[in-house]
Amino acid sequence: MARSREIVVKSPEQLEGCRRAGQAAADVLRVMCEAVRPGVSTKWLDDFAARTMAAMGCRSADFGYCGYPAQTCISVNEAVIHGVPREDVVLKDGDVVSVDITVECGGFVGDNARTVIVGDAPPEVRALVENTERALAAGIAAARAGNRVGDISHAVEVVANASRLGIVREYVGHGCGIDMHEAPEIPNYGPSHRGPLLQEGMVLCIEPMLTLGSRRIRVLEDGWTVVTCDGKPAAHAEQMVAVTRGDPEILTPR
Repeated sequence: MARSREIVVKSPEQLEGCRRAGQAAADVLRVMCEAVRPGVSTKWLDDFAARTMAAMGCRSADFGYCGYPAQTCISVNEAVIHGVPREDVVLKDGDVVSVDITVECGGFVGDNARTVIVGDAPPEVRALVENTERALAAGIAAARAGNRVGDISHAVEVVANASRLGIVREYVGHGCGIDMHEAPEIPNYGPSHRGPLLQEGMVLCIEPMLTLGSRRIRVLEDGWTVVTCDGKPAAHAEQMVAVTRGDPEILTPR
């Protein structure tokens, strides 16, 4: 996934650009999640995102990326990630909706995602969403200078396994900030104390992708939308953080 093979440690000036882009991405994500409701199509939400980004002075980094045809990724129910918005996908009560927003702002990229439930849902579905956020928080807590990428991966895996959730392995977190996908790749599973050393100034996107059933996935005919093979719901949570000497700095605050 990562396009840049070399890990980029950001300068103070670059970190400031990442902060601005991250805040813009977070602002768009917040507005989008508030707009999720029964009766709206994912295409309407995508058009709304374009207007929101324009009003905030940023633009979609997704649109045109490797040919991607939309402004955002909106994945519903069994769709894990990269859901292409469509007019005929109309949200209804009980739907699980993952909204992934990536923006370009002043030459820098901000990336974050959140899963929300439309109306009410069974307890196991609510727990899926809540535990995906818990896994994200655990991963973020491990993103400290002196740790290794594997410490993030393992922290996410511990929460997912304790919650008996499937961990999607084919897609991973990544570096971010100057490009959308930078090194290092950050799996959501694996042993601790392995992988690249985390250094102050690294900017990372940590993003658990967890399922209520099997971790097996497939890609739909649109070439983008990734769904669970067993048709059970999935959740995706992502935040962009900067590694510091102390607690990681969340660049996409909720």
